[in-house]
Amino acid sequence: MADPSQSNSAATSKEPSRASTPANAPVEKPPDESSKLKTFLGVLRRFIGVSDLAAVRFSLPAQLLEPTPNLEYWHYLDRPETFISIGDSDEPLGRILGTLRFWFTKDLKYVKGKPCKPYNSTLGEFFRCTWQVEDTQPTLKHSPNSQPSSKAPSIAGDKLVKVSYLTEQTSHHPPVSAFYIDCPAKGIVARGFDQLSAKFTGTNIRVIAGAHNLGIFITLQNRDDEEYQLTHPAAYLGGLLRGSLSVSVADSCYVTCAKTKIKVILEYMEEGWLGRSQNKVQGVIFKYDPDSDTKTKIKEVADKDVLARVEGSWQDKVYYTLGSQPFAKSSEKILLIDLNPLFPMPKNIPPLEEQLPNESRKFWDNVTSAIVNKQYGLATTLKQEIEEKQRAKAAERKNENREWQPRFFTGALTPVGKPDLTADGEEALKGLHEDRFTLEPSKENGAF
Repeated sequence: MADPSQSNSAATSKEPSRASTPANAPVEKPPDESSKLKTFLGVLRRFIGVSDLAAVRFSLPAQLLEPTPNLEYWHYLDRPETFISIGDSDEPLGRILGTLRFWFTKDLKYVKGKPCKPYNSTLGEFFRCTWQVEDTQPTLKHSPNSQPSSKAPSIAGDKLVKVSYLTEQTSHHPPVSAFYIDCPAKGIVARGFDQLSAKFTGTNIRVIAGAHNLGIFITLQNRDDEEYQLTHPAAYLGGLLRGSLSVSVADSCYVTCAKTKIKVILEYMEEGWLGRSQNKVQGVIFKYDPDSDTKTKIKEVADKDVLARVEGSWQDKVYYTLGSQPFAKSSEKILLIDLNPLFPMPKNIPPLEEQLPNESRKFWDNVTSAIVNKQYGLATTLKQEIEEKQRAKAAERKNENREWQPRFFTGALTPVGKPDLTADGEEALKGLHEDRFTLEPSKENGAF
């Protein structure tokens, strides 16, 4: 999806204007959305029945791509102020509610933008950025007698809180990237692997988390290292035949915290009558036994274990009620999040001259410039050259019996879904915290 923040992120980040493309490259008329979809559908029809489109890694012509690197586009901090406030409540229920508030804002670009296809990430490519965030989110009401605070406790007056983000493409087959989010001022970190599995059915594309993507793992360092695991539901990209792309969700997902023994089941509803999407979500927050976690549906949860219920539209407003009473019968429906006034927050990105050659913005700069200047033939040629170099590098490593080693994370994959930082990764994050962006060149690159 196109991220509305992309249009103004350059103005807020410390980056120079992009390099110009060759003057003799022809300028082409950009295709309209209908033509793009017809071309895209023609490509997809070749893969009907393929179990995983993401593993095929087919190459699209440049005019079908959003001029944005995948590692820059794909993240979960569209509203980082909801992330830094997760641990503010002194009550476990308040913290799980804060986690849900973050959950419903993490993909705001899909609510506010249109579907799009960014560049495929190359092995060893990385992206880093920061956000400067106002710490203004109120704590959420967690009992009938409690009251939400009007503002989260300030750290130092009105000082902004910095959130730093680092992600690296750690594997090419399968395509997997690792990410790490750090906010030292609030004692909160998040990490995980991003991997998608996609299948084209003929009318839509079903997207689920890949085998190595076990969700987002959030640790509250100031709350005895409470860890929250947030799993991803299946999503559907529809509207291919009618020429109007849309994203829907129809699946279950879970938020668990073994230390507090609280779990959330969220169920996203199917489309309504005549295919009209309701974008409805409902959920239950309940006490569970981490050693015997068998409940996967709301109807399986006994009323005696229920702490709160959740209901609303994941593209509009979401509410919650306290206690086990059915949501519709509750006398007090409390607003969890209103998405209507929110838009993705722009990133602060290191200046282009301080980026390494395998850093996303710099690595794709010539391709991006060509697309922005409507030189699609040149952009496609440049993209194909990158893909060829990556294949040649992979063949070279295979001939030498060498495995790729990521720079910023300790391994390409881990069985528990939680990547660890290397010394270089820790130093890169520390540099972001301190506005120091210069890094030593990478010893090996995967695509040049």
